[in-house]
Amino acid sequence: MDLRLLRAFVTVARLRTFGAAADSLATSQPALTKQIQVLERRLGSVLFVRGRHGARLTPEGELLLPDALQLIERSEAFERRAAQVAAGEEGSLAIGFGMSGIELAPRAVALFRSRWPRVSVSLEDMSSAAQCERLQAGGLQIGFVRLPVPVGLEHLRLRKDRLALALPIDQSVPRDLARWLDGRPLVQLEPGRGPGLTAQINGLYAELGCHPQVLQEARDIQTMLALTAAGAGPSVVPLSAERIAPGEIRLVPLPGRAATWWIGAAWSTRTPLTERFLQAAAEVARGS
Repeated sequence: MDLRLLRAFVTVARLRTFGAAADSLATSQPALTKQIQVLERRLGSVLFVRGRHGARLTPEGELLLPDALQLIERSEAFERRAAQVAAGEEGSLAIGFGMSGIELAPRAVALFRSRWPRVSVSLEDMSSAAQCERLQAGGLQIGFVRLPVPVGLEHLRLRKDRLALALPIDQSVPRDLARWLDGRPLVQLEPGRGPGLTAQINGLYAELGCHPQVLQEARDIQTMLALTAAGAGPSVVPLSAERIAPGEIRLVPLPGRAATWWIGAAWSTRTPLTERFLQAAAEVARGS
């Protein structure tokens, strides 16, 4: 149904004269008359009776007017909502985060949702490699990943992270960390759970010339930290995990160029919605 014709119908019904309705619609009276005639032919009903006192709705017109008003209202509501979606004020976002984003991502989501409560946000924990695959496939809109990113993705640098040695708080910090780590049994992350973090740690071991042993593997950083706090053994984790670490342990930054890396927000397609989220993520990163 042509909404232009419905608006003509509703306006004539409201103002009760074709002349006043034509002025309201910024058209000529003959053009308005033609629109009403076209609508009447499509509906198979006469809508108005014209006389010396203006235009009066026929019984058919009286019955159809509420439906016309409802259709116009729904159309206008659709246009308003479409504008909100296009402006990034409504919609949904699927966000990924990895080990290094375990503290940054939830805070960015909280800030974003406080400003745009009509946007639905999902947050899923996965490795940087898995996030990049999902971003390229369209399954994620934004990922908190280890930089650099593959060709085809864009990114925004947020902050640096660093590898740290997690120790029980009552254990003294070794003076020569490289020598102390060499051959020492450590709690480590399952390589498949964080291939980027595992590669970073192995690169640092190669730079320091040490070869720690595997005491026990864990599926996530929280479990690694809990095992270290319980006295099972030390572990090497991102320094950003300090915010979720138990009070019974300390994190000691490790030396070496390979100990640091950039964390960033990555995306495949930039929209007003992702733009708003990136602004929130940048604010959180600056304030941390």
